[in-house]
Amino acid sequence: MVSSVNQPRPLALTDLMRPHPRGMPVTLVLLTLNGVVFALMLASGGGLLHAVNEVSLAWGAGFGPATQDHQWWRLFTAMFVHFGVMHLALNLWALWDIGRVVERAYGSLRIGGIYVVSGLVGNLASLVVQGNQAVSGGASGAIFGLYGALVVFLWRERRLIERREFRWVMGASALFPLLMLVFGLWIPEIDNAAHAGGLLAGALLGCGTAPRWDPGRSTPAYPPWWSGLLLTAGVLALLLCMPDPPYRFGEEVQARAAIQRFLQEERKIHQRWDVLMDFRQGEQLSFDQMAEQVDRQITAAYQQSFAQLSAVQPVSAVPSQQALSELQAYAALRSEAASKLAEGLRAHDQEKIDQAMMQARNAAAQARKSPAQALPAPVSP
Repeated sequence: MVSSVNQPRPLALTDLMRPHPRGMPVTLVLLTLNGVVFALMLASGGGLLHAVNEVSLAWGAGFGPATQDHQWWRLFTAMFVHFGVMHLALNLWALWDIGRVVERAYGSLRIGGIYVVSGLVGNLASLVVQGNQAVSGGASGAIFGLYGALVVFLWRERRLIERREFRWVMGASALFPLLMLVFGLWIPEIDNAAHAGGLLAGALLGCGTAPRWDPGRSTPAYPPWWSGLLLTAGVLALLLCMPDPPYRFGEEVQARAAIQRFLQEERKIHQRWDVLMDFRQGEQLSFDQMAEQVDRQITAAYQQSFAQLSAVQPVSAVPSQQALSELQAYAALRSEAASKLAEGLRAHDQEKIDQAMMQARNAAAQARKSPAQALPAPVSP
């Protein structure tokens, strides 16, 4: 008769799936952090149901031209950026469902490492595949890494688990990521690259870090060096396959900021023009006084705006290049028209005044076709 004292204790998966909150601190921290970031995004103008790209990028979403423009920290921050409450809810549910099991199986320190590294690798894979095609974010790459680690753990400890329970849990753990990858073939909003990258990274990390559940042993299931070597080789391959960005994101930000400053100044110039027109129509300004005010408040303002726009010289082909060039031309034409208007006012030359006003109207009409913003036409004095 063989004694059962030295036999391995059967692994109760039901115990792993019902941990006390004290037994899953990292999972709770990750759940809270994702929720808090989403709430802060909403407070800063993000959408409840749909993403607002400007807000998502401001909070660290992944985007090829931005990440590759010395903003590599986006590979980490994108894990906590979600595009709407449904996106967040699905990821939080999955994180709760898988995180509590993996944290009990691997321990708090290991699950934290698996989550972060899987998320980084998943976002790197997304960067290689998506490039500049989409803004990406979400915890799913990291969560898929937890699924990969759990599958490795279950397979490693399969002899300690009751067969029916093993088939049920193993099937569910493998089926969910497989179905999501299949859905991603038809649903473009699903980032299959991040999911696949995170899944493989989590599985490799699980191979190297999974503790044994045999009584009295806590050594890794497999030698850690080979899984680490494969993971390192995969990351290097992704870095070598990374496409060149079509433009530098920092230059696009500068161009947009210059355009926004110009449009704000344009509104102020038109307010000044309206005030001058009121004074002129009330006969409170002579032609000479009107000419002086046009030079000081209109011509000088357009010359300054033109100089500010011209100071922005993107080296790469930024998306706002066309709008920037068109507004530079518009500012130059309006400055020239304002200068001619002042000359016509001083000379009391109505024909020259009319020509200057026509030039200003033509410049405004041309600018309305610009992708930047429609601009109002000036009113004759």
